[in-house]
Amino acid sequence: MNKKSILLMVSIFFLFTITLTPNQIDDKRPSNMYKVVGKRHGPSIFPIVDYSETHPKIEGKMEFSHYHKYDEVICFLKKWEKDYPDLVDLYSVGKSYGGRDIWQITITNKKTGKDTDKPGFYLESNRHSQEVTTAESSLYFAWYILTNYDKDPEIANLIDEKALYVKVKNNPDGSLLYLNTAQINRSTVRPHDSDLDGMLDEDPREDLDGDGFCYQMRKKLDDGKGDHIINPDDKSGRLMKYVGEGKGNYRIYSEGLDNDLDGRYNEDGIGGLDLNRNYPENWRPEPGRDLTGRGWTQLGAGAYPLSEPETRYTVMFLLHHPNIGAGQSMDTKGPMILRAPATSRSKESILEQDLKYFHYFDERGKEITGYRITGDIYWDIPNQMKVVFEGMKDFERKGRPLFGTHMDYGYFQFGALWYGDELWCAGKVIDYNGDGVFSPTEVLRWNDEALGGKGFKNWKTYEHPQLGEVEIGGYNPKFFWQNPPPEYLEKWAKNEAMLNLLLAKSLPQVKIISVNMKSLSDSKGIYEISGIFTNEGFLPTALEMAKRIKIVRPDRVDIKLPEKGIELIEGKNSVELGWLQPEEKKEVKWRIQITSSKEEEVEIIFISTRGGVCKKKIKVAGLTPP
Repeated sequence: MNKKSILLMVSIFFLFTITLTPNQIDDKRPSNMYKVVGKRHGPSIFPIVDYSETHPKIEGKMEFSHYHKYDEVICFLKKWEKDYPDLVDLYSVGKSYGGRDIWQITITNKKTGKDTDKPGFYLESNRHSQEVTTAESSLYFAWYILTNYDKDPEIANLIDEKALYVKVKNNPDGSLLYLNTAQINRSTVRPHDSDLDGMLDEDPREDLDGDGFCYQMRKKLDDGKGDHIINPDDKSGRLMKYVGEGKGNYRIYSEGLDNDLDGRYNEDGIGGLDLNRNYPENWRPEPGRDLTGRGWTQLGAGAYPLSEPETRYTVMFLLHHPNIGAGQSMDTKGPMILRAPATSRSKESILEQDLKYFHYFDERGKEITGYRITGDIYWDIPNQMKVVFEGMKDFERKGRPLFGTHMDYGYFQFGALWYGDELWCAGKVIDYNGDGVFSPTEVLRWNDEALGGKGFKNWKTYEHPQLGEVEIGGYNPKFFWQNPPPEYLEKWAKNEAMLNLLLAKSLPQVKIISVNMKSLSDSKGIYEISGIFTNEGFLPTALEMAKRIKIVRPDRVDIKLPEKGIELIEGKNSVELGWLQPEEKKEVKWRIQITSSKEEEVEIIFISTRGGVCKKKIKVAGLTPP
């Protein structure tokens, strides 16, 4: 097929897809096709793929040997709300770009107080379409906590005293696309011009051989015409190695067509807006929107900060819940324990006292998860990646700025301890030769030995309409490279859930140690009330950044007197304590005068934005008639 014929074929294809309205597509869509909302220059309907990896072993039973789709997640959330009415509230925080509810649950013991009167932990997952392992970890976290409430005193104490906010699928549109079709995308499904050619989503992947996945294509060329060679370390001839332009005899493509005939393949697929570049902290515009041409820009940032409903609802929920003192929004694939800052080194931007806590959780996180890489995403992560990837031992030590990330927002604008951990390792499981580096041949060996080779599709010849003869193969893009094979899913979901459990347990927690009242012998009816107040949590009631940006008020103690019968003669009705460090104790005293002959009640209320609310009542005897 010559180039003119291909251009005609693609033009007809574009004409068909562009002129249909979304409703017309819905009306004409066969039952075996999946519809993506939004008008785009490429297709919006794709064949449905029924992946075995999404099939539960037993319907209705929670297990982690398969990937839960959106509807199955909702069923479990509704079941938990029904089974644990005193512990679970289920609600939609808003609608996604595609009009689907973004469901979230609050886990707390309602009998011990309102969630907003307790220290809060926020857990979010699957904001990136293809990173479905994170949803499984959030599910595991919620399931583990609820099913252990009656078995584990520490879990019971956690639910009694804390509020846990869990959002399993923050990007339901993208998650559904990923688990129902061969498409692979990171973003939401909002149409986006990812290759800056003025067209939207015109060049998605195609499953050319109909096996349900979009693998890689390799094209054999003359020596010196390509940029890859067959990896000489792999005697089976399956692995490819990049050697630089003009030094190889193969070229690698992702499986599909060059729909817009620009010489690139699948460079503008479904969506392109990155929810982890859409937050307001250090946000930068999309390429072409910097009118000077000299500023930083970032592809996928969106039209403006919080332009996307998925990020907007997250930020608004946080601002409405300043009791949240720590948070986590997980991604794949790493495995890494990630945090702010994203545009500078930790010691340059994170306040010294706060950095000590981040360092603590960095190290504890490695112990719990087994991850080898941890730290800030700007400097630490890129400079530690050499312990994971072959060929990076001499990696240039420099920072890699990212803009508009949730981690930067969580710390610099929300003033909380915030993480964005990466799950799964793309098959980098065993370092067979013990050199500290997971080489490509070691990944392939693990696939062959542990999985019987099923994670890698052996190359098969295919007659491509544009490239001629190619071979299609490589690692499974969905359930090996980006996410673990189902039989390894629970391990990764559980390990990260246990780290998040540690974060939740570490929140500040204000307590009233004691409240005492004594009569002053020289003054009839006059009493002194003294209270001792502390923070029993691991974290302070405010990070230093939270104080600086005024996101939380100082801790305070209020004394509540009856309208009549008792007068406050010394001390204040409301006493500010500043912010309490862990185990710090402060004492407050008041003097009251009894003017009534009947017994009255005084209430002491210890109030902390992120440490919770604690109350204690004392009885005060009335004056004895003369």
